[in-house]
Amino acid sequence: MKYFALTYDVVENFAERRMPFRGSHLKMVQDAHERGEIVMAGALGDPPQKALIVFHATDGVVAERFAENDPYVTNGLVKSWSVQPWNVVIGGAA
Repeated sequence: MKYFALTYDVVENFAERRMPFRGSHLKMVQDAHERGEIVMAGALGDPPQKALIVFHATDGVVAERFAENDPYVTNGLVKSWSVQPWNVVIGGAA
């Protein structure tokens, strides 16, 4: 198993604009966490300008599928997203 970082670049006023979709997004995050796919997740910045979701999976496809189905992405709140392998040096299962 490897770690993958899913990063989102979000729209201006994201904190306010996400509210109609927040419940369904958080349910997706919680469900993936319970399956052991998501290790941690959250917005970056105050106010949020980006988001980071860390996955633990055999490949990055799990993170890509998550992003493709995330209500934040499908409803235009994410300007761009990317999945990158994360080589953990300290912590987790390093």
